[in-house]
Amino acid sequence: MPRSATLLRLIPAAWLWAALLPCGPAWATPAAYQLDPVHTRVLFAVPHAGFSQAMGTISGSTGVLEFDPDDWSSARVEVAVPLDRADLGDAAWNKAVAAGNLLDSDDHRQARFVSTGVVAHDARRAQVTGNLTLRGVTRPVTLEVVFNQLKRHPLPPFRRTAGFSATATISRADFGITAWKSVIGDTVQLIIQAEATRTGQDLDTPMPDATQMPATAAAEPGVDSQPAQSTPQDSTP
Repeated sequence: MPRSATLLRLIPAAWLWAALLPCGPAWATPAAYQLDPVHTRVLFAVPHAGFSQAMGTISGSTGVLEFDPDDWSSARVEVAVPLDRADLGDAAWNKAVAAGNLLDSDDHRQARFVSTGVVAHDARRAQVTGNLTLRGVTRPVTLEVVFNQLKRHPLPPFRRTAGFSATATISRADFGITAWKSVIGDTVQLIIQAEATRTGQDLDTPMPDATQMPATAAAEPGVDSQPAQSTPQDSTP
């Protein structure tokens, strides 16, 4: 059979094969992001002798995120939370919480969370499961995550930024933190606000250090004016 005739016979089969292959978002590769430690914060709430919820915050978390908003199942996150930055609003209370019988942040300076799976509820909400390591003990934890938005940040260096909110509930006893049972409750509620900036090709300029940012940029809330320089074009998804 002539070569040209063979090629003509193969063309319909090639079209059929192409039609059966995944297309659109299924081809997408999750983009890489880095957590912004300035705008990522963990709030924790623990019952205080039944009178109230003692609340504290931890800022300065670092980590990496792989995320494609069209395919939650491909997402992956790894986070380090600096326990020595836990702040309950009182120096004496901070010292007590950092002690060896509670967080023991001198010997265990970080808590770490590594995701193991993601199940989307819809386009904006998902359940993220993973392993949390606290005081050297690792236990499975489930986060309920809300995807807030993904777009270019309005301030320099105009990085593409993803924002998330998350909640979780853990037992401190699961991690061997059992001191002061009569005063400190066992159930710990976590509320997490996180921003992550895009990394990779044409977007590898590091986030500015908060202490080096101009006063007008550092005071983000209420900033209305834009810098005189033109905004660079960004063709990344």
